[in-house]
Amino acid sequence: MNSPLRTKLLEYGREVIELELSEAKKLPARLDHNFIQACELMLTTKGKVIVSGIGKSGHIGKKIAASLASTGTPSFFMHLTEALHGDLGMVSETDIIILISYSGQANEFNYILPILKDKGIPIIAITGKKTSPLARAAKAVLDVSIEREACPMGLAPTSSSTNTLLMGDALAITVMRAKNFNEEDFARSHPAGSLGAKLLNRVKDIMRTGELIPKIPENATVFDAMLELSRTGLGLVIICNTDRHIKGVFTDGDLRRLLLKDGTLNDPIIQVMTTPGYRLPENWKAIEALKSFNDYNITAAPVVDQNDCLVGAINIHDLHQAGIS
Repeated sequence: MNSPLRTKLLEYGREVIELELSEAKKLPARLDHNFIQACELMLTTKGKVIVSGIGKSGHIGKKIAASLASTGTPSFFMHLTEALHGDLGMVSETDIIILISYSGQANEFNYILPILKDKGIPIIAITGKKTSPLARAAKAVLDVSIEREACPMGLAPTSSSTNTLLMGDALAITVMRAKNFNEEDFARSHPAGSLGAKLLNRVKDIMRTGELIPKIPENATVFDAMLELSRTGLGLVIICNTDRHIKGVFTDGDLRRLLLKDGTLNDPIIQVMTTPGYRLPENWKAIEALKSFNDYNITAAPVVDQNDCLVGAINIHDLHQAGIS
């Protein structure tokens, strides 16, 4: 590849970005009572927000619908053509619809706009033509008009589709903030992601239970503790009575230190254990447990219920394996 062509490639790319940024900078000044009304419609609807478009507008519409759904506004995308062949049955009188079309004159509007009007479904129009049939039928008109597409032929939607995407983001995030939608709400929409793991998982969801809990009775010896440490590999053994109340804990580090100080495996565990021992409430969020481990410089702990009875055990590796970091 010769040097002049490489220079041209960079020039073309920068021109596109600069043109689109130039058009996008005009958007904030266009937000007016129409934007407020669109947000109010979305905040007060008892149904869903349906987003619809065709062509490039449809592709942008899918992203807008996904952004709305993940930020607390129930929403789905409906292809404009499919709407006229049965999908309109998914729209109820409690819904509102966002119709996206730069020209606002798609042939499909001749069929769909009268039906939406008869059903009393409010329309939010995202368009570049404020006098189009779509704009005239809408309760709120969001102006994404441009002076110039980044496409040198003015044919491929570029600046206009960027403006549409930005307007959709402005709607989604504004409504999200108005609803006081927070990180935990977001995590419920993304339970499989790292944020979901941090904010939704509780200690009781991750802890070891049943036979996986390293525990020994009060009359046990250091030898019994060593066997339990080896069996479970948690790095900690819990000393508790028959009522599951914790009397103390003993770690593999405690074992090494004891033997270095001439302790024996026959020593009663009750004489060498740490009392009362740190423990975690089962209803704590997993991220709180990790912070506690770091604050106290420990790697494992018993887990107790609201009555302070032993119900599980957990270590820092369990948290990391669950995506808590």
